Amino acid sequence: MAMKKRLSTLDDVAQKAGVSHQTVSRVLNKPEMVSPATRQRVLEAMDALQFVPNRSAQLLAGKATRTLGFITVSLALHAPSQIAAAIKSHAARADYSVVIATLETGTLAELQRSLNEMRAQKVDGVIINLPLGAEAAASLVNDNSDLLCLFLDVPADSDVFHVSFDPRDGSRQSVEFLLNGGHQRIALLAGPEHSVASGMRLACWQEVLDAHGLAPCAVLHGDWSSKDAWQQTLSLFRTRRDITALVVANDQMAFGAMSALDELGLRVPQDVSVIGYDDTPDSAYFIPPLTTVEQDFNRLGAQAVSRMVARLTGHGESGSALLPTRFIERRSTAPLGDRNASRERLLDEMARLVKALREC
Repeated sequence: MAMKKRLSTLDDVAQKAGVSHQTVSRVLNKPEMVSPATRQRVLEAMDALQFVPNRSAQLLAGKATRTLGFITVSLALHAPSQIAAAIKSHAARADYSVVIATLETGTLAELQRSLNEMRAQKVDGVIINLPLGAEAAASLVNDNSDLLCLFLDVPADSDVFHVSFDPRDGSRQSVEFLLNGGHQRIALLAGPEHSVASGMRLACWQEVLDAHGLAPCAVLHGDWSSKDAWQQTLSLFRTRRDITALVVANDQMAFGAMSALDELGLRVPQDVSVIGYDDTPDSAYFIPPLTTVEQDFNRLGAQAVSRMVARLTGHGESGSALLPTRFIERRSTAPLGDRNASRERLLDEMARLVKALREC
């Protein structure tokens, strides 16, 4: 019977790399203390020997595990799944692994239970992608002072450690774009009422309308899903055919809204202009391509990981950050004049068809 292959040890790695046992340990636990050339030599020795660090020993010794926690809402939604992918990718580049926990309800009690589980797994820090007010986030940090927490969905002026998007430019540009195109009967489809990000977008939309002496035709709140937006749009436009534009708090809901408008026989953008938010990968290839606001989720993930690692190691930019958003015009929007012109062309074409039929 074949002998079981002996697992490589730290001493084996040290001997192959030509360094001390302590240097190998530092590469595993405090790589910033080792020169790049030496660190690379040790890593190559680990690869050659197929060395696997003893995580249990690291935990018992209370050492850094080079593991980050990520707590989020359902990964079935586009934005959280893209953020999770970005965090995992950039963490791997920094030689960190990621433990992901998804919450069912997103309540503070459920979040605290998840933090307790992360603590038991000895993660080095936790990135939290849940909508939290400034006070709730601060209270959470105070109650978990032994855990480094970074937040992705808190108000921009929060005192907690956070990396988030600044919704002001993109949100305001969306409504300004419609107003400049002659639209005045505008409906707003926001996200859940408890969502900090949705609340900030909605506030920006309403601020621009207020500045022009206008009020939204309707303010709806969806659950971020296409299905919910489809249902709400059907209900609204069955009775409000006068609305000429719909501003939506994420692309996924915008897709559902556009499907509902099509079901009602309303064309985008000839009858109703639609603007989304996020610039998810599908938005450029929808029919018509969706006008939206870009949030660079890859950049968010990169910044979250780099600032978390910087704070853990004491090297690099470790403060909070507010990332920009950008309005992107595509073909789901049109000036109101174009809408009327399209209707006139359609009426002219129908008149010609009627005349031709009568002459037959």
